[in-house]
Amino acid sequence: MAIDMEKYSQIPEAKMAAARCDVDDIVATVLAECELPDPQELPGGYKDSGDGAILLFPPSVLARLVDPLLGRLNAALVRYERQRRASSPLLRLRASVHVGPLSLPDHRGKAINETVRLLDSQATRQALSAAKDCGAFLAAAVSEVVYQRTVQAGRTPDLGPHHFLNAVARVSDKPGFEQSCRIHVPGLTGPAVRPYLADAAPPTASSSSAPEPRDAQATPTVGSGGTFQFHQQVSDATIADHIGTVRIDRRQR
Repeated sequence: MAIDMEKYSQIPEAKMAAARCDVDDIVATVLAECELPDPQELPGGYKDSGDGAILLFPPSVLARLVDPLLGRLNAALVRYERQRRASSPLLRLRASVHVGPLSLPDHRGKAINETVRLLDSQATRQALSAAKDCGAFLAAAVSEVVYQRTVQAGRTPDLGPHHFLNAVARVSDKPGFEQSCRIHVPGLTGPAVRPYLADAAPPTASSSSAPEPRDAQATPTVGSGGTFQFHQQVSDATIADHIGTVRIDRRQR
């Protein structure tokens, strides 16, 4: 797993160390909450990258790096923001999760390079804009192999395929890198993130041609309908008086 702080270079130099310590404390607390091993206690398991870090874990905990870690990391950042002093910098993170063999004893290999490029990809950076608009503080990219072994395999109890957006990871200064990935922003579904990404994969035929609910077909409506996400109670009559059909998916968080 790799993490990176947004706009770290724009933080005043006198506050950089404190901001980085806050991030390290948040990550350490969330790892403990998720019952994950501390990479700093594993030989070669922690690599400081200045504005972030690369964290190495045994493959047996792969699913927990996706769920519950990503959701709890975002929740911890939200709590930090609520308590943050006005003089302290705002903390937003990008993250990436990948799996692959590494050479011993220095833990080098292609998998680490790909993890960092997923982190630096345009898709992950653009997803952070979606996070800002919904009040989240984290955007993450998981490699396709991680997605297949965790989410698709049913090992993430609180996250399903609808919480992820199929995208292509590209890095502007690495023209030879192009890799399929899945983008996740806690609190949003994949379709809600799609408008923010230039490299989002097109919707599949099955998802774009899903049948309408029976009562929606029987009742004439204005326009062609749509999907909306509300993050608080809807009280405005302009909206509330024109909602005809509501489907609640309790798996979404």
